[in-house]
Amino acid sequence: MSEEINYKVLKSFGPSVFKITIPKSIIESLNNYIDQIIKDKQKMTELNYGNKLVGHVTQELILGKEIMEKSGWSRFLSISVQKWIELETSRKVTKLNINNSWIVRQFQNEYNPTHWHSGHISGAGFLKVPKNLGGHKQKLKENNYTGGNLQLIHGSKMFLCESILTIKPKVGDFYFFPNYLMHTVYPFSDSDEERRSISFNANIDENIYDVYTRN
Repeated sequence: MSEEINYKVLKSFGPSVFKITIPKSIIESLNNYIDQIIKDKQKMTELNYGNKLVGHVTQELILGKEIMEKSGWSRFLSISVQKWIELETSRKVTKLNINNSWIVRQFQNEYNPTHWHSGHISGAGFLKVPKNLGGHKQKLKENNYTGGNLQLIHGSKMFLCESILTIKPKVGDFYFFPNYLMHTVYPFSDSDEERRSISFNANIDENIYDVYTRN
């Protein structure tokens, strides 16, 4: 057969996940802020967000509006969400309300169980990652060590259809996804360093999010 055949695999089903890189200036600003908060026990108590989240981790600290704006985090979220939604729907977001954003400090043997978020849009990314995270897998018989990884979960595994997207943490990587997308973080045992992540919840225009009633 001499005729050239063009082909591509279409993966158009399931929730959209948008990956983007957090600017280094924002990472540094947020990390410096948290490092200062850690030294202030009273401030840590005031910003404790653990009672509203499901994680079994050392600390979950809410970010106030002031640091979100000063660091550029609010603007980053706004620009990223608008770009993602426009790519997926060809529609422009005119209303973006960030409901909350928080930082998770996770250490050895701690974890985040499978859960989902409120709002319309959520996301998770990484501000600090242990240097040798994942190195323990060399000592195991299996090659699918998931310690410290973020897993996004949707549906169930079937023929030609995976239900889990496993993400190895890398500083600066951030993933946007719909609020209903289940996700989890497994405990890691190969490092005593901190795994520091950041998440948020937001609402956008109701007529964009509500696909059942829009024309």
